Amino acid sequence: IIKTIKMKQLLKFIFSLFLISNFAFSQNTIKMTYKYGSDNGEIQDIIDFENIYIETLNFEGDLLNGKNYQINLEEYKNGKLTTKKLLFDSSESDYFKLNSNSLSLKFFFKMSDGKLKTYIRSNLFGTKKSYFNLMNDSDKYALKDFFGEKKEVTINPNKKNAVFAILTPTIHPDGSGSYCEVAQSDIAPEKLGEHFKIPHYFLVTINFK
Repeated sequence: IIKTIKMKQLLKFIFSLFLISNFAFSQNTIKMTYKYGSDNGEIQDIIDFENIYIETLNFEGDLLNGKNYQINLEEYKNGKLTTKKLLFDSSESDYFKLNSNSLSLKFFFKMSDGKLKTYIRSNLFGTKKSYFNLMNDSDKYALKDFFGEKKEVTINPNKKNAVFAILTPTIHPDGSGSYCEVAQSDIAPEKLGEHFKIPHYFLVTINFK
């Protein structure tokens, strides 16, 4: 009986530690969810035809309140970072500083005529449109996030987080190609080009400060 009581106490102690560690982890991370494209099927067909990608990212966490954030686009050629372009920096004005525990950003990307066109919108702002040269046929580039089959992921607010890749597929020896194999791998986003032999791609990153 004494052994049983001690075992129950030990299990309760371990369970308490588990709850505490989970709570501490949740307090130091940010939950990110997404919504892709349009709810209207006909509009989505047109968006796909025009090689336009629209995805909303929703961030939630107590650490967001009072934070600023920065969104950058990084360009990689032959596995090396060659260009870093600031797309938005909320610290440019106190008006954009977060005053709640949530943030919603809608990203627009279009690949056409040898250019990548980007635009970001929230309930407070719309960025200027930015353009970047593509090295391959525009239709060979696709936007991929890093959710895979997950509905939500947790990100570390204290470091840079890659949220999108705009890339061409990895090509297999038989000539077939795959985008999802790249985006859903465990390879660090900065190493995708080197690992999958992708000569040119972009990463969109966000960091909170």
